[in-house]
Amino acid sequence: MRQPNLLFIYTDEQAAGTMAAYGNDLIDTPNLNRLADSSIVFEKACVTQPVCTPSRSSILTGLYPHTSGCTANNVPLSDEVPCLPELSDFSGYRTAHIGKWHLGDEVFAQHGFDHWISIDDAYRRYYSPGRDRSTNSDYWHWLVDLGYEPSMSADGHPEFSRSFAARLPEEHSKTAFVASRTAEFLRDTDEDPFICYVNFFEPHMPFFGPRDDQYDPDDVPLPENFDAPPGPDAPLKLRLMHEHYRQVGTSGLPLRTEADWRRLIANYWGLCSQVDHWLGTILDALEATGRADDTIVVFTSDHGDMMGSHQLVAKTVMYEEAVRVPLLLRVPWLENTHNTIPTRVSQLDLVPTLLDLLGRNVPSHLQGRSWRPDLRHPETFPENDVVIEWNGSDGGWIRDRRLPDHLAGMTTHEEAYRAASAQVRTIITPTDWKFNCSPIGEHELYNLQEDPGERSNLIDDTAVQELVADLYERLLQWQERTDDDARLASDPRQR
Repeated sequence: MRQPNLLFIYTDEQAAGTMAAYGNDLIDTPNLNRLADSSIVFEKACVTQPVCTPSRSSILTGLYPHTSGCTANNVPLSDEVPCLPELSDFSGYRTAHIGKWHLGDEVFAQHGFDHWISIDDAYRRYYSPGRDRSTNSDYWHWLVDLGYEPSMSADGHPEFSRSFAARLPEEHSKTAFVASRTAEFLRDTDEDPFICYVNFFEPHMPFFGPRDDQYDPDDVPLPENFDAPPGPDAPLKLRLMHEHYRQVGTSGLPLRTEADWRRLIANYWGLCSQVDHWLGTILDALEATGRADDTIVVFTSDHGDMMGSHQLVAKTVMYEEAVRVPLLLRVPWLENTHNTIPTRVSQLDLVPTLLDLLGRNVPSHLQGRSWRPDLRHPETFPENDVVIEWNGSDGGWIRDRRLPDHLAGMTTHEEAYRAASAQVRTIITPTDWKFNCSPIGEHELYNLQEDPGERSNLIDDTAVQELVADLYERLLQWQERTDDDARLASDPRQR
């Protein structure tokens, strides 16, 4: 076999339950289905933090967000923290990153990726000192060449907003652009081995696009736990989020009735199908090169989306819909790899696993482990605790300004800020006990085997207090192993 290649495809904000391999055969995703048919399907893959930048840092570095330094959106990944192409000698490889980056200096090549195709101009205010803020993305230039006229941004730069791009014909969408540039890269690699990371912006908000009419909202089921909005025992942050979405909606869509929610979900499904269609362009291009048998293919997302579960939208919460993502791993030269791995795993393990599969040594500083020895044997796949972080940022309207009028009657600004800033740590055991440990006492405990919809917070149940103490101790041990200095509650059994 020639030197192995890596094609790593990830989306933005795609929940696990958006394709047939995860139980949803109502969404049209034929290309994901065919990839799943030849891949290892991880049923319970979790992110390290349910928001873009921190999660992406783990996907690319093999480090927890508190270690990489990317603890919140728009915190740049330091030049001193290497990504996968920098973790071994890949001097003979062509390396590419195509699509959204969201780890700092968005439109500039970096971190071992020589070929760089960018699609987003929304992050220029976060560029490093000395970067030219007038530099536009490759997608911007493509739209200008197509004859579109940019508008002026608030900071005085011509731009195409995300809402503008979402309203374009599909052949001019970010999805189409990313797919065509990826296919072009694959065709141009000749015989050189390659590492290619591809990120689709969709199905991230705004939750509308050219396929809004693909699904009839009347045919869209509401989530099983739609009727379980955050109650009195839920963290204040969740209660504020629920009321905010009820009052304001999202992406210009109201969220007051069940019909409103079905409309939103139908639009989201359309975005997922849009991604799937253009994913097919990439998979077809790989096949056409004759190199599919030498290429590892990964498909995943940086986090999920609540999309109506608990009557919430988006991410930044520890519910399963936000922290669980699809994860497909195709390794053609491993036998019997069309398997399903039911064990809960963390995306933290992707970098060491991929380095191992590429025949490279796994650096000792990585905080995940390689799955390579276990991929052929799902029945004996090691079971470990999974830990997920929330680092007290990205509270948005809760954190950055005074509470809006529609929330002012619920709490004070100070209490809302305190709730949004809490550094939560979540541990999920192999037996599916899930403990959210809050520094301000807003703890949660769920038995996911009996309560997969996370309806019943058991934290005050006297029968499970020894379990709570054990989970708390395991979190403390994890903190010591990973040098995590987040302050946890002194006693999680007292709220």
